[in-house]
Amino acid sequence: MANPKIWLSAPHMGGKEKEYMNDAIDTNWVAPLGPNVNGFEEDLQNYNHIAHAAALSSGTAALHLAMRILDIKRGDYVLVQSFTFCGSANPITYDGATPVFIDSEGERWNMSPKALKLALEDLKSKGELEKVKAIMPVHLYGVPADMEPIMEIADSYGIPVIEDAAESLGSTYDGQFTGTFGELGAYSFNGNKIITTSGGGALVSDNADHIAKARHLSTQARQPAAHYEHTEIGFNYRMSNIVAGIGRGQMEVLDERIKQRRAVFNKYVTYFQKWNDAGMDIQFQGEGERSFANRWLTAILIDPKTNKGLTREDVRLKLEEDNIESRPLWKPMHMQPVFEGHTFYGEGVCERLFEIGLCLPSCSSMTDEEWNRISSKLDEIFENL
Repeated sequence: MANPKIWLSAPHMGGKEKEYMNDAIDTNWVAPLGPNVNGFEEDLQNYNHIAHAAALSSGTAALHLAMRILDIKRGDYVLVQSFTFCGSANPITYDGATPVFIDSEGERWNMSPKALKLALEDLKSKGELEKVKAIMPVHLYGVPADMEPIMEIADSYGIPVIEDAAESLGSTYDGQFTGTFGELGAYSFNGNKIITTSGGGALVSDNADHIAKARHLSTQARQPAAHYEHTEIGFNYRMSNIVAGIGRGQMEVLDERIKQRRAVFNKYVTYFQKWNDAGMDIQFQGEGERSFANRWLTAILIDPKTNKGLTREDVRLKLEEDNIESRPLWKPMHMQPVFEGHTFYGEGVCERLFEIGLCLPSCSSMTDEEWNRISSKLDEIFENL
């Protein structure tokens, strides 16, 4: 019989989720909106020190609404980090705009300010600068992007920033929470995130009009009339009162979950140090001196040239033999068939990261027994090189 599955990133309940959910059921607030939705939005605002939040059905929905709020439409460009999940790039296309992909820098693996500046200079030389309506950095795997130079570049060109903070709730840059630097920020509460609502997201901003617009559009853009009156196209993007109850319980343990994820990351750092001391060269995603990462996922680089021919696939498949889940790093968006032919600015840093990178099991609920299984399997891999 196979060993129990060790997941890459499993949900981890805190105990209070049932209380909030039961309250929704007991009061018959099971439809979208309700006290838990209002409370969850307030929890996000208070935690992130941001003025306004709208709880939504997904992080992807949040990014789509950000496009609508900034009136990004067909013929417009959004400069987006290529090294990310498709949920960053796809919403750009929903209303016909075009993603322009930007390479990563080598330390944090997030949007390269150098490549971003190159892209804007090139588009300006081509007379296309006015088409650029937003810049979207992503805080990959919970590590903040280098926001100061990105914001300086964006401000110098007068272009708004939309932060994809889907993976980075609780992470900070210079003490400021990710998702709060730009005009708008998006979070995800999918089942594998650092906290979850089973499925959900949020859009945040210090601009009250932006979040009022998000709430309006996410409830089918219904006008305040006794009958159903609509003057524009809306969406069914609001979070339900039941899943918001899960979110309220999860917010109460967010700091603990961050501590646990960082402890898992540090276990891997300590573990791989013994192999690096023995001549291997396993590298980690950098945090940056000015950043605090929630370390949602621990990710490593395994270059076969400096690791005796060992590849990330060798490690992934060996872990899979013992029912241990790991995953290659994101395949860059400009390499995806669906975005074939789209413009990419950079030197191929993200392509190399995809080629040699691997995400390791990072559950905040990881037990000693599970850690021993993981480390024993890794020992087996390295001892046989």
